[in-house]
Amino acid sequence: PDVIIEAQFDDNDTEHRQDHLQDVLTDDVKKLSLDAGEKGREIYFIFFQAKQDDEPKTNDPRLLPDKFLQRTAKVVYILEKKHSRAATGFIKLLADKNSELFKRCAMFSPVDHRVPRVYVSLADCPPDFVTRPEDYSNMLFICRIVDWKEDSNFATGQLAKSLGQAGEIEPETEGILTEYGVDFSDFPPEALECLPQSLPWVISPGEMAKRRDLR
Repeated sequence: PDVIIEAQFDDNDTEHRQDHLQDVLTDDVKKLSLDAGEKGREIYFIFFQAKQDDEPKTNDPRLLPDKFLQRTAKVVYILEKKHSRAATGFIKLLADKNSELFKRCAMFSPVDHRVPRVYVSLADCPPDFVTRPEDYSNMLFICRIVDWKEDSNFATGQLAKSLGQAGEIEPETEGILTEYGVDFSDFPPEALECLPQSLPWVISPGEMAKRRDLR
């Protein structure tokens, strides 16, 4: 029941000709109109497309309003690297077994998809990884990115250590702390000496008197 009429006209046409065209289209719509009582509500669309082939074209963005412009920039220098360049993930063999890269590298796939996949040397992998890669399909590793060339889809890195089976609390926790650069090593003796040595330790009454109890 819907009627759609599409028309095109050139900008070279005079205003009279355009007005005449609109009148003709309006008459056509009236002729095609069906009885609303029998067919229900009818919807009509009239599209006018103006050709601008004869008008001068310009690519100068300075002539466009600001709302039509997308600001762009280019990174020229990195002042400080905030990311630890460490990631938790899995290692697997390369898909192309006939390539020279297959004999030298493995693929590291990070758990965090914001980190690129990394080529790691087979020398960093476990000794039996090439012959038994399925044994390490669920093993978490820590890899540090050392380089990422502009013309490569993958970075290059070094395997730091094996964390353990994926899904276990300790390996997963250690991986998260390593990724964010948190030092979770044991406290040195100098730091432990600052703590009370006589245990169990209790707050003295004098200290309690000058403090606010928020327990």
